[in-house]
Amino acid sequence: MTVNFDNAATTYPKPPEVRLAVQKALARCGSAGRGGHPLAAYTSDLVYRTRETAAAFFGTEPEHVVFTQNCTHALNLAIQGLARDGGHFITSSIEHNSVIRPLYALAKAGRIRYSIARVSPSPEETVRQFAALLRPDTRAVVCTLAGNVTGQILPWREIGALCRQHGICFVADGAQACGILPVKLSDGIDILCCAGHKGLYGITGTGMLLTNGRYPLPPLMQGGSGSLSNLPDMPGHLPDALECGTLGVIGIASLDAGIRFVQHRGMAHLRRHEEALCQKLIAYLNTVEGARVYRTPGADYVPLVSFNLPGIPSEEAAARLGVLGYCLRAGLHCAPLAHRHLGTPDGTVRFAPSAFSDAAGVTGLCHAIGQLVQKEKSGSAE
Repeated sequence: MTVNFDNAATTYPKPPEVRLAVQKALARCGSAGRGGHPLAAYTSDLVYRTRETAAAFFGTEPEHVVFTQNCTHALNLAIQGLARDGGHFITSSIEHNSVIRPLYALAKAGRIRYSIARVSPSPEETVRQFAALLRPDTRAVVCTLAGNVTGQILPWREIGALCRQHGICFVADGAQACGILPVKLSDGIDILCCAGHKGLYGITGTGMLLTNGRYPLPPLMQGGSGSLSNLPDMPGHLPDALECGTLGVIGIASLDAGIRFVQHRGMAHLRRHEEALCQKLIAYLNTVEGARVYRTPGADYVPLVSFNLPGIPSEEAAARLGVLGYCLRAGLHCAPLAHRHLGTPDGTVRFAPSAFSDAAGVTGLCHAIGQLVQKEKSGSAE
């Protein structure tokens, strides 16, 4: 028996519709935009249909949907593209390394400067923290919509309004939000970066950068694009300018099916289902003496719970739960800045359900946690 509660990393299992789309693409797809023969035409149609699906879902135009390898790839396209003229960037105190490392590398090279806004349980205070860091040379705010350690939701619409008011770009990391929260570019987001393999239920190796076109980005790589092949420069229009080389059409097919799955189930329904499972776990952990749940009154969260058990380091707890058949992630979750903010230098255990998780699985996990805690107590008493 294996029960996956590590869906914040990658959702598993995938919906039947996604598995079928992958099988169909493997059987029928060639390269998109590489020729006018029937195989290429079928594949190009599939890719464009997925652009339309994603554009409608997030509120942009199909040509403003850029397929990437993952969310980190999309964030690097955005951050490094915007940094070409230098300037000052603002991010948050709960960011993933996919934001912090590009900013740090650019600052270390002397190309940009950046500041970190402290996230508060109060949305109003969080926005004030961002506003206090604005400077005349601020070029962009780059921040997560929902943190990957505790799942805390940032007031993204208010941050978007702040950016619009001051004429700066808002780059949003939607890795933990897309598919769960009703995120649209019309919320004030200029560039949305998202993972395809998490809340959108595509396969690994998929991500997207979606833009409203207000802030053109230069390519990080150059090469074949399938258009304007006679020119030595990359095409200047989207999506070709940022899509270098043969597209991962199998993953793109899975992404189309995954988004449609989310639309069919309904984001509000998915969030209610998953949050009910989170509350079931939290209710149990509140009965465990010495257990710590990292949620703060006044803050809002996506369905994700970070916790620690008494006397058991997070990575050891997750390893022991894994032996019992329950898959949870532990440690720093590629987000050491968020753990410094949280005050958990040794990390936490992270529980993240999906559409396919159920109450019976959480009941079993609670029983397994009880076994671990009891065994730890017995060992300490000897």
